[in-house]
Amino acid sequence: MNALTAAVRPAQPGDVAAIAALLADAVAEDPVAEWLVPDPTERQTIFHGLLAMDVDHAVEWGNVDVLLDMTAVAVWRRHPTTEAVPLSDYHLDTFTGRALPRFRQLHALIGSYRSDAPHHWLSWLYVTPDRRRRGTAARLLTHHHERVDQLGYPIYTVVTTEAARDFLDGQGYHPGLPLHLPSGPRLWPLVRNGRPARPSNGPRDA
Repeated sequence: MNALTAAVRPAQPGDVAAIAALLADAVAEDPVAEWLVPDPTERQTIFHGLLAMDVDHAVEWGNVDVLLDMTAVAVWRRHPTTEAVPLSDYHLDTFTGRALPRFRQLHALIGSYRSDAPHHWLSWLYVTPDRRRRGTAARLLTHHHERVDQLGYPIYTVVTTEAARDFLDGQGYHPGLPLHLPSGPRLWPLVRNGRPARPSNGPRDA
């Protein structure tokens, strides 16, 4: 089974550790992750804990989609989700230690861009290197786009590389002006505008 034929399925609580390990590979050389935690060994330790917490929260309160062979993942959050327990500075401090001030700066910067209106948020999109250039990432996006278009909601995200920005631009996301971290790298915000909601007799939930 390859990435073109592997089915997309919702992640389960038992998948959290494997997904966190997959995403930890994604941040190993990410420019913003390097700015947050310059030491590579410390970076891996911190992000393993943070990602496990983040993915576990999203499995319960958002949407996490994976391929059956676990070679690709997309992590989505819903806003607002009034029932969810928010991830706070306390949760960050549990894992980040001395890196907490920079994580706070990052969260404040992204928070300045995030909309208060109902929307979905693309937190993570990752495909293992051996599965790239096969349409896998686009397939994961389309899978969720069909879900969120039932609601008519926009999707927001912030990415850390120009390559990610350009890819999402080609998938119908519109890039905004870059965001600047203090003495750090740039980030690129993007939005996919909401489609007209389709009529439904069921509950309006994602």
